[in-house]
Amino acid sequence: MIWLIHVLNGIAIGMLLFLLAAGMSLIYGLMKILNLTHGSFYLVGGYIGLTVMQRTGSFVLALLAAAAVIGVAGAVIERFFLRRFHFDELPQTLITFGFLFIFADASLWIWGGDPLMLRQPRMLAGSLPLGDYGYPYYRFFLIGVGLAFAAALWWFQEHTRLGTMLRAGVDDAEIARALGINVSLLFTLVFAAGAAFAALGGVLAGPVLSYYPGADFDALILAFVVVIVGGLGSLRGALAGALLVGLLDDFGKAFFPQFALFTVFVPMALILVVRPTGLFGRR
Repeated sequence: MIWLIHVLNGIAIGMLLFLLAAGMSLIYGLMKILNLTHGSFYLVGGYIGLTVMQRTGSFVLALLAAAAVIGVAGAVIERFFLRRFHFDELPQTLITFGFLFIFADASLWIWGGDPLMLRQPRMLAGSLPLGDYGYPYYRFFLIGVGLAFAAALWWFQEHTRLGTMLRAGVDDAEIARALGINVSLLFTLVFAAGAAFAALGGVLAGPVLSYYPGADFDALILAFVVVIVGGLGSLRGALAGALLVGLLDDFGKAFFPQFALFTVFVPMALILVVRPTGLFGRR
């Protein structure tokens, strides 16, 4: 039964990583930006959710507020800072790296340096008995939300007009422009959506993982591992990579704590040797 609990833990963490990595993968797939601010969106979104939860007691409002505020922040960053350096990778990387430090210092100033956790919703308190153990309902909730989110993103990408436009922009932005698609607006929407996804992941992670200075770097590194393993620009790859990294991380920390980092990064290196574009990346 202990193995089942670790598998469930790995899947739950994997779903959080998918929320974080899906936005990063979409942003890179469409805009070719390795967004180093993505970990900050996760952390600041979590802090915003924590503040709203403390003031209102509503977990739903915490999710909505974090997604809205960070989504708008992402749109502003893309529209007024990144767009002038369109497809100029070095300035874009330096700008997002600069914003990472700005958000980190602002978070430290506003929320302090002590680790904080978000109270889980009352309706999800308690646990389901599994043999001699109990598994928290909240982690089942995380798995359900992650799977629903993945299904919704797949449906959006494959069966909606905006999703078709997005796929066209990823495949060839110049042809998409020639067909009348407003690619500039699409860039802004995708960057804002990716930021909002990271913020949602930050709030959902709050009852499981604490917020602390440096959590943005930790989240960013894991998100990079996920998108590299799965393949840059691929939602399918982001889901597969997130599940793989989540399971490896949980089993590594549980059974080989002294080699926990190796259990994540060594498989990533092996995958890159065999398939440099990732599991679902294009050659």
